[in-house]
Amino acid sequence: MIVVGVDGSVPARAAVAWAANDAVRMHQPLRLVYAVDRQPYQVAKFPDADRPDRLRRTGQKALNEAVALVHERQPSVEVTTLLEEGPPVRVLREQGKVAVEVVVGSRGLGGIASALLGSVSDHVAGQAEVPVVVVQGRQRPTYGQIVVGVDDTAECRSALAYAFEQAALRGSRLRAVHAWRRPVQAFGTELPHEMEEDRTAREQMLRARLEPFTRQYPGVSVIADVRYADAVEALAQASQEADLLVVGSHGRGSVSSALLGSVSRGVLHHAHCAVAVARGS
Repeated sequence: MIVVGVDGSVPARAAVAWAANDAVRMHQPLRLVYAVDRQPYQVAKFPDADRPDRLRRTGQKALNEAVALVHERQPSVEVTTLLEEGPPVRVLREQGKVAVEVVVGSRGLGGIASALLGSVSDHVAGQAEVPVVVVQGRQRPTYGQIVVGVDDTAECRSALAYAFEQAALRGSRLRAVHAWRRPVQAFGTELPHEMEEDRTAREQMLRARLEPFTRQYPGVSVIADVRYADAVEALAQASQEADLLVVGSHGRGSVSSALLGSVSRGVLHHAHCAVAVARGS
C-alpha cells in the first residue's frame, strides 16, 4: 500500500497524482490520509463550537477531491481514504508502518506548523520507516532519469535499492552521484597525485556499491558520476534533469531523526525534482 498525505494544497494534489502513477507501476493500492490537526486552533480565547465539525468537513472535502483526481489519472487504482485525528507527522508516521512508501507534498499539511518551511515533509522523511517521496507542486518535463546519492555509509544501500527499483519500473536510466571535498585544513598540503589517488579510490567505492544492484537489475542503464563538489550542490545540480532524486537517511529513532541529516535536508530544500528519502536500517 502507498500512503499519501492530503490537505487540499497544490503540492498535495501533485503528491496524489505522483502516488497514483506509482501505484500502477508498483501494483499497490492507495490510501489517502487527511490529518485533522486541532492543536493550532485550540485557543481558549477564541471559542468556536462549530470548529471541530468544520475541520472534519474540510478534510473530507480534500479527500473527496483527491479520490476524484486518482480516478481521473489512474482509474484502475484501488483507493481508500482515512480522516484521522492528530498531528500530520504522527498520523503519517503511523500509517507508514503498513505502507511500502509515503508520499507528501513539499509544503502544507498543517496549520500554523506549515509556516515553517517544509516542516512536516522534513519530519515525516526523517521518521517514517519506509521511503518517503516529497513532491513539488510545479510542472516539469519528463527526463527519463533518476539520480541517487551514494556515499561510503551503510545508509546508502536503502537509497540504492529504492532507486534501482524505481528506475526498473519506469524504464529510466540511473545516475549514481558521489560527491566529495577534502577537509578545509587539507588544502595547500595535498599533491596532485594524492588527489588522483583519492578520486580513484572513490570511483572504486562507487562501483563496488553499485555492483550488487547492477547484477540484480541488468536492464537498468547506470551512469557512475564522481564529482569533487559539495554533496548538496552536486545532487541539486544533477536533479535539474531528473524525475526523482533519491537519498539515504540515518535510521536512529523518532527523537534523533526528527531533524534530517544535512545532506538529506539540504536536497529536500534545493532539489529541482521530487525527492525520495530512504531510511537506512
